[in-house]
Amino acid sequence: MGAIEFFTTATGLDLDTAFSTARDEAAWERGHGGYTGTVAEKGEVTLFDEPRRGEAAALARAEELIRAGDPRIDDKWGPAGALPLTTDSGDEGWLLFGFAAY
Repeated sequence: MGAIEFFTTATGLDLDTAFSTARDEAAWERGHGGYTGTVAEKGEVTLFDEPRRGEAAALARAEELIRAGDPRIDDKWGPAGALPLTTDSGDEGWLLFGFAAY
């Protein structure tokens, strides 16, 4: 099987809780059988210690990191990346991103 890029906005009290909730929601929506191409395939998350951005700017930064082949997120079996963001509705959260088995 291959890999596909994913981008998921997650909010919550902390990154671990938001990541867990995002994984559960993705598994519910896309199934539990593996190879969903979503954050559901990820077991860990790596926080990129960067400034909080708006949604569009966080997405652009995540795309830059993917295109650059950043080793922290360049493995479909490795961790998801997380960038701090402020959602368009004003909530603080994270953009979860990377490659997932598909």
